[in-house]
Amino acid sequence: MVEPNSVDWPALRAAATFAAEHAYCPYSGLAVGAAARCTDGRVVVGCNVENASYGVTLCAECTLVGELQMSGGGALVAVSCRDGQGNLLMPCGRCRQLLHEMGGPECLVDTQEGILPMRQLLPSPFSPPP
Repeated sequence: MVEPNSVDWPALRAAATFAAEHAYCPYSGLAVGAAARCTDGRVVVGCNVENASYGVTLCAECTLVGELQMSGGGALVAVSCRDGQGNLLMPCGRCRQLLHEMGGPECLVDTQEGILPMRQLLPSPFSPPP
């Protein structure tokens, strides 16, 4: 498990805010960015990509997970989600499941209550098949 104080949270938050600046959000107007530190130390980012057919809209965490896979895979150890002004945002339930699968129950998440492990945000996740 990674200790919360071993993560450069200001840099991760800045990367998430930067990612939000690239969001495609003509319908909601809410730009969302996500940034995560990986087990190998690299940082991956994602932004929301809306669609007129709302069901196919991609959350920032979805594009972040795609970037993780495209850039070599591995696991997430810490995640921050921000809007374009740097305000904290929380991952939705669907995205919590994605983050859990790619980071596990000890993946750290930036929340209003402080830095929490994913197991506290998603206590009973779906599990991959054995």
